[in-house]
Amino acid sequence: MRDELLSPEPTPDEAELEVGEMRTGTNIIGEEGGLRPRHLDDFVGQRELKEHLGIILEAARRREQAVDHLLFAGPPGLGKTTLAGIVAAELQVALHITSGPALDRAGDLAAILTRLGEGDVLFIDEIHRLSRNIEEVLYPAMEDFQLDIVLGKGPAARSIRLDLPRFTLVGATTRTGLITGPLRDRFGLVARLDYYDADELQSIVSRAAGILGIGIDDGGASEIARRARGTPRIANRLLRRVRDFAEVRGDGQIDEATANEGLAVFGVDDLGLDKVDRAVLSNLCQKFGGGPVGLGTLAISIGEAEETVEDVYEPFLIQQGLLMRTPRGRVATPAAWAHLGLIAPASAPLTADPSRGLFER
Repeated sequence: MRDELLSPEPTPDEAELEVGEMRTGTNIIGEEGGLRPRHLDDFVGQRELKEHLGIILEAARRREQAVDHLLFAGPPGLGKTTLAGIVAAELQVALHITSGPALDRAGDLAAILTRLGEGDVLFIDEIHRLSRNIEEVLYPAMEDFQLDIVLGKGPAARSIRLDLPRFTLVGATTRTGLITGPLRDRFGLVARLDYYDADELQSIVSRAAGILGIGIDDGGASEIARRARGTPRIANRLLRRVRDFAEVRGDGQIDEATANEGLAVFGVDDLGLDKVDRAVLSNLCQKFGGGPVGLGTLAISIGEAEETVEDVYEPFLIQQGLLMRTPRGRVATPAAWAHLGLIAPASAPLTADPSRGLFER
């Protein structure tokens, strides 16, 4: 599995200096430090989304009403949870946090909804994993701010309707296509977060270094940002690991040379690939001649599950132009051979006469 270094999952010290109460059901996460920005002006990147969100929040403040329901989509680590916290902080209301897999029964959702205050924000992570029964309870709550509860069973069962305070549901998903149409249509804003460019990530790294008290220059911040795979969460992780390296084997200050050495020690190469990424490319090129090779065969060759290879490793390799998915299987591009320092044989796919199609013989 991917090393913790590049895992998109958050860690307990992910957000230092975070202020405000965050709740999931009845469990109070409480006030904790964090790197997450608390206000929209401090959020780096996603310019178009920031503009749209700023207009929506200002309009809600002027009307003194709850914000329309919001759905944020995109890969892990781009700031969906952070934006939910910003919405709550900007409106000075409580943020309640739960996730789709955590809501097993309709009663679980009802318990959370009945504890909401006027204007509160309910954040549901991985909302595409809600069951149909939960969605049916959520529909009237989102549209009419009412909750239908069935008491009893059989012929003696009866339904009662409870009024809910006007609240804002913020959903986050990494798989937009798995959200049902009726649920998606009930959101007032559906926005997709994009990967960050190097300049934006450098600003994020510099800001995080200031919060954590790390001495870093522009060269060090730029080097970390360049290898962060366009993801702020990974940038912050790499910053922590380089900080550890600088404190143990250096003077605690991070410059370009120190960042290069530290990232090399932790197995992050010039393109931001880790050892599993390189294993995918190496096996594809050296064991299978550049492909085409099926997903199952490739996954077995590196000792990973097919879903992990397809959902975790392949997207970034494809974005970097190192790998192609074809109807016949996975194919290494010339850039993959070059990155590994290998010479592609004449028989390798994509190295023959470019006037021929991939599937022409």
